[in-house]
Amino acid sequence: MTENRAMNDINTSFLKPQTMPDVQSAHDERALPIEQVGIRGLRHPLTIRTKAGNFPAIGNFEMDVALPAHVKGTHMSRFIALLQKQEEAIDSASVVNMVCEMLPLLDATEGSIQFTYTHFVKKAAPVSGVESLMDYEVTWMAKAKQSASGSMDIELNLRAVVPVMSLCPCSKEISEYGAHNQRSHVTMSVALDPQTKMTVEDLVAAAESQASSELWGLLKRPDEKWVTERAYDNPKFVEDLVRDVAGQLKDDERILSLVVEAENFESIHNHSAFARISLTK
Repeated sequence: MTENRAMNDINTSFLKPQTMPDVQSAHDERALPIEQVGIRGLRHPLTIRTKAGNFPAIGNFEMDVALPAHVKGTHMSRFIALLQKQEEAIDSASVVNMVCEMLPLLDATEGSIQFTYTHFVKKAAPVSGVESLMDYEVTWMAKAKQSASGSMDIELNLRAVVPVMSLCPCSKEISEYGAHNQRSHVTMSVALDPQTKMTVEDLVAAAESQASSELWGLLKRPDEKWVTERAYDNPKFVEDLVRDVAGQLKDDERILSLVVEAENFESIHNHSAFARISLTK
């Protein structure tokens, strides 16, 4: 009892925030502004909004702000606090809201948020209709900068890596039967109008629709036959793939600029073939 009473009698005044110095807000004499300061490699749970409903995910975050020359440091814990209070499911609008909320919270006029997670889409096989999940690596990036007038300039970017199938036109043309094919990764990075909405599924569909064939997590034998013949009837060089995907995206009014890269993991070589296109509207 004596020990417990002693524990309870400890002076807790040191726990009160007003008694602790705010070192980060101290004046710095070196006159050197910092372009980016923040946290990186933070994993945090998310709820992702999709056309088919919401699902849980884990995001890997990088968050930063610009620090004026006269301020010694930023308040790192406030990045975590911002994530902890996020209850809204993630989509293009909520990403913009998050970066806009971050600036006043950290007394900053410029900052950015970037996070990567695995996005799942439930797909039905082309013949049997059996359902399975396909996974895609997705990254959202948002930057905000407050102008002298107080208005907020926003940059919003979405990147998705979509695995597809490609079949070589040359191989098909020169062979008496068959043609070599391979799995390809189509990476699309698009700058979006922050006032409009674009879903991850929209971006995924643009790549899958232009491949020799899209992929599924689970296929029955009738589905495998369909995929094999679909690819054979729709051969694509890596050049065809990157051009066709870029052409699919360039007319989308929600997209301000784009970068499309296709990489073929060649089945007849121990190296990859790749192509890249960038367009600004």
